[in-house]
Amino acid sequence: MNTPHVVVVMGVAGTGKTTIGPLLAARLGVPYAEGDDFHPQSNIAKMSAGTPLTDDDRWPWLDAIGDWAQGRAGLGGVVSCSALKRSYRDRLRAAAPGVVFVHLTGDRALIEDRMSHRQGHFMPTALLDSQFATLQPLEPDEAGVAVNVTGSPEEITARAATALTSLSEPTP
Repeated sequence: MNTPHVVVVMGVAGTGKTTIGPLLAARLGVPYAEGDDFHPQSNIAKMSAGTPLTDDDRWPWLDAIGDWAQGRAGLGGVVSCSALKRSYRDRLRAAAPGVVFVHLTGDRALIEDRMSHRQGHFMPTALLDSQFATLQPLEPDEAGVAVNVTGSPEEITARAATALTSLSEPTP
């Protein structure tokens, strides 16, 4: 990649977006933004209570991430965002047309095990089923790559960086 992409690291809770995102950003030499930081407090309270977010809850969050991504257009950046539905990714692309996605994928049992060992995160494992039920994987017409989360964070990051090289240059 000659011109840095703005990369959205996506996937269900527990796939490692917050771990892989900063590692990928460092590897690409671009800034990282934690998608959870864009959530309003009301969303965090709902998720902490085990209540799945509605689309109406997510729109302001997605708009804030889209604004950040648009501000990084042509400069590159990495942001984590579950981006589980096509409509969510479409909204991000509407704000920042050049974004590409790295979809972190994995076996449900592995992801649940990783979630059960996290400390201090507001997303309980009880919401994992709703995350998988909501997930709409990347479609062929979406700029992005799927990367399996088996292995160490460094191995996953290397696979993601390699996969990204297959994508065309971003549009300004």
